[in-house]
Amino acid sequence: MKYLLDTHVLLWWLGGDKRLSDKFKKIIEDKSNIKLVSVVSIWETIIKVQAKKLPIKTSIDNLIKKIGFPILNIDIIHTLELIKLPSIHKDPFDRMLVAQAKSEDCILLTDDENIKKYKISTLSP
Repeated sequence: MKYLLDTHVLLWWLGGDKRLSDKFKKIIEDKSNIKLVSVVSIWETIIKVQAKKLPIKTSIDNLIKKIGFPILNIDIIHTLELIKLPSIHKDPFDRMLVAQAKSEDCILLTDDENIKKYKISTLSP
């Protein structure tokens, strides 16, 4: 299976956070699964760290090195998919993750109730 990690799922994974469910851990640890991390999640993390809304114990560079999964860049097909999305909410990071998951035919690992309202494949913890 092919999965895209939502930003909070990525941060929970990297930080060994207790909020990461056993279900998500098994999916992420399963080497037969393709796990992708969007550049959007890195961008969002940097913005939140700089705004002091997200404390992290390491540098962004170290965080990126620790990811260990392919990074999904933003492509024109992703941006064009945004046009088709309903206006469920306005978070630009979440909307791009939804567009990427849809375009790339990924299951989005998320605990975000707003994201689950979109017509994409999601998996909850």
